[in-house]
Amino acid sequence: MRTRRAARAGQYLALLAYLVFLAFPFLWLLSTAFKPPRELGSLHPTWIPKDPTLANFRQAFDEQPLLDALFNSLVAAVGAAVVAVLIATPLAYVIARRRSLLSRAATGWVVVSQAFPFVLVIIPLFLVLKNLRLIDSVPGLIMVYVVWALPFALWMLVGYVRAVPPELEEAAAVDGAGRARTLVSVTAPMLAPGIVATALFAFVTAWNEFFFALVLLKSPEKQTLPVVLTHFIGAEGVADLGPLAAAAFLATLPSLVIFAVIQKRITGGMLAGAVKS
Repeated sequence: MRTRRAARAGQYLALLAYLVFLAFPFLWLLSTAFKPPRELGSLHPTWIPKDPTLANFRQAFDEQPLLDALFNSLVAAVGAAVVAVLIATPLAYVIARRRSLLSRAATGWVVVSQAFPFVLVIIPLFLVLKNLRLIDSVPGLIMVYVVWALPFALWMLVGYVRAVPPELEEAAAVDGAGRARTLVSVTAPMLAPGIVATALFAFVTAWNEFFFALVLLKSPEKQTLPVVLTHFIGAEGVADLGPLAAAAFLATLPSLVIFAVIQKRITGGMLAGAVKS
């Protein structure tokens, strides 16, 4: 009993240390965003600003088009998440239910595609988008994000589909439902937690992505938020720390809020699925 309690206490301590490790950059960013220039240049920085100010936020909005960049990032991230889920869900169903050469090839594609670095694929993607006249456009960027997120999204959903009891689909087939009707009416509701988790993954990946957006988007009014954040760094590599921290803090809020809202639905959907099965 003592050994079990000690192991559990060790797990809680490790979890607490991990949470502190994750929270430290965000808390320091929040503190920096509200510090005046005098405190930012201090040799003895403090956690809590002595004279908090909103001037960094006002300067950030005055210097850069943050609202336009926020809108572009939101459109690209939501579009990539929706399209990736719509494509990956039926493909995952086929791969999970039919153990064939196609499913093994798809699984191998998922593994191999994750090993490709961004630099290796940017030139072919650029040429393809150029031929499609989608360079310097948000739809073209969404297409790239979908292609990049699709392998991992497919891998995630395959695991969720395999967790759905096949007996439920067989019962629907006995009642006269076809494959499409079974997928929509029986399997999809059971996959709700997996679909939400996959959409969240695709959204966060597209929201934080920088390299593709930097290469493919040239017009200032079409640039995404990660690209606009680099404009707070001068030509000599000197960062305007206060406005940069304020803009970066605002950039992290949407993904944190969406995750906080969706996390409850993921947990509730998993419990509901366990009761149904």
